[in-house]
Amino acid sequence: MNEDYSDTLKSDKTQPPGPVSSIGRSMARMRMMIGRRFIGNLVIARVGAGMELSHLDVVSAVRRLQNRQEATVGAIAEQLRVDPSRSSRIVADLVKQGLLRREVSQEDARRAIVVITPVGQELLNKVDEVKRETINAIVADWPAEDIARFAELFERFITGFEQQKEKLDTDGTD
Repeated sequence: MNEDYSDTLKSDKTQPPGPVSSIGRSMARMRMMIGRRFIGNLVIARVGAGMELSHLDVVSAVRRLQNRQEATVGAIAEQLRVDPSRSSRIVADLVKQGLLRREVSQEDARRAIVVITPVGQELLNKVDEVKRETINAIVADWPAEDIARFAELFERFITGFEQQKEKLDTDGTD
């Protein structure tokens, strides 16, 4: 996709005018920024050699998974929508780097799980710091009330987005 994609959307006469269309256009622009891995590349620039975007993805996936379930290589692969063998190779890399470690599952001793080490947690802290710095720079000239309201509305929007996805996933499996 070219750099002018958002401009094409802005000038698309098939889109009805209004706030919902504006949200859709803004989502397309945000997707492009996320697709360019802006935050991840900033983190890698600060952390240094040996890190790849896929490493950040896996450590972040382990953090998300650990909030709900044990993080296995298969669950990581599913979360990232990659082949389990790719997930396994990345996990092995991250174990060698000391960011993750393998442990025995408490639910099933035959199964290995992946956990974040203190070094991996430091990396996640750096990711969070870069996100906060970036967001702070974006909203630096916003009134505090606008920031609070945006945080509330954005959370509500993303929750609704997740509910729609869940609904589609559920409807598709019946």
